[in-house]
Amino acid sequence: MIELPEALNLAKQLRSELMNRQVTAVMPPTKLHKFCFFNKEPALYHNDLVNAKVVDAEGFGIYVDLVFDNGLRLSFNDGIHCRLLVDSQLENYQLLIKFDDERSLAFSVGMYGALLLHDDHFGDEYYKASRSATSLFSDEFPKRYYEILDASKNSLSAKAFLATEQRFPGIGNGMIQDILYVAGIHPKRKVHTLATIEKRALLESMIRIAAEMIEKGGRDTEKDLYGVPGSYRTKMSKNTLGSPCEKCSDIIVKESFMGGSVYYCPSCQKI
Repeated sequence: MIELPEALNLAKQLRSELMNRQVTAVMPPTKLHKFCFFNKEPALYHNDLVNAKVVDAEGFGIYVDLVFDNGLRLSFNDGIHCRLLVDSQLENYQLLIKFDDERSLAFSVGMYGALLLHDDHFGDEYYKASRSATSLFSDEFPKRYYEILDASKNSLSAKAFLATEQRFPGIGNGMIQDILYVAGIHPKRKVHTLATIEKRALLESMIRIAAEMIEKGGRDTEKDLYGVPGSYRTKMSKNTLGSPCEKCSDIIVKESFMGGSVYYCPSCQKI
């Protein structure tokens, strides 16, 4: 799933590969996925984009925007897989954009996702939250973090605090595993029980882990524009399940929680 590091890396790669390339055709889904969402009939995307040129690509939150010179943007979000094809064919896709250099951009979907064609005034609440979110690396972020933390309900878990209700767009169930591990906080821990030093540790971990993931082109559990995994080696993920904790050598475990999985060290992250 695309989270902030992957969104930024995909946008960087798209800018590098497709700037000033002209669209020659847009192909609708080979077989429409039940949970791939469009904001208009996908067959209409061709007329809107043919002959348009790519002028930018932007990554923010869980979204990537491909920006065209006719004022339109193609936005795709966390459940979409985006691949650049060179002299090759893909049998199944939800959208395929062909360019004037005979390369194509293919979009497919895992569990769910959206491919949205719009101008710069798109009103989707998740999209707007991602675009307007306070940057983790801004001077304003610590204040925003503590405001959200102080307003949280007593029943809120650390996982829910980080990954739900668009509190921190772009931080999802993937990033939080390492953020909580580095901070030494159990995913089920109630945030109102955190001591002052733990609250500070969580803030610092959010910023540090996000920066490392971005610098290394995303996580090793996710693939980039070329189908290559990111270079950031996750500490808590499906890749490390059952392995020794790098801090204490206890075994990393997995549990189901809040409709997904959490990975943690039972010794370093006590509830």
